[in-house]
Amino acid sequence: MSATKEKEQQAEKPRRRSRAERSEETRQALFQAAAEMVGEHGYAEASISRITARAKVAQGTFYNYFESRQDLFDQLLPALGEKMLAYIRGRMGDTTGPEREERRIRAYFDFLQEYPEFYRILYEAETLAPTAHKQHIEATAGGYTRALERSWERGEMPDFERRELEVIAYMLLAARGYLSMKYGFADDRPGHLPEWVVTAYMKFVRHGLYDVETPDKP
Repeated sequence: MSATKEKEQQAEKPRRRSRAERSEETRQALFQAAAEMVGEHGYAEASISRITARAKVAQGTFYNYFESRQDLFDQLLPALGEKMLAYIRGRMGDTTGPEREERRIRAYFDFLQEYPEFYRILYEAETLAPTAHKQHIEATAGGYTRALERSWERGEMPDFERRELEVIAYMLLAARGYLSMKYGFADDRPGHLPEWVVTAYMKFVRHGLYDVETPDKP
């Protein structure tokens, strides 16, 4: 066999995955299976046997990655939260001001379309995975606040003080959560956000609740 032919055959062989790569693939398979099980059945019914069956791994393998079912649940929402934030960041583009906020809320509802299990994972976590819920809220609100600070530094929010931006971040996150509860789901499945809801939300973002002059500060 010629050296050239041998090299071609070697090039055609798929690269063997390292042990670390295989381990990470199994870990991600368990995360994905857990997300699907919680999304379908809730935390209470998402047993290790169901999770490992969905991930197509032995039950004993589970304990190579997580100390317990609760350990997995405590990591699940923060991991999905990071995926959500990355998804939204990827939709921002080179935008500023209100347009950026409109893209942000649209991206959140698009994320729910692609990852419908996220909604149940988030809202059941407050009682069934409180450590994860607290971590997720702090990370999400912190990131939102920093984004608003960048807008503020560009002069896009002149009517607000810097210390008020965290308050605004929590208000907008709360609005997003309740809007998804009211308008984002039909028959327990994520639906398309009505355009008039986006319009109403953006009126609030652009103009505030009441168009009145603020009294001069003493």
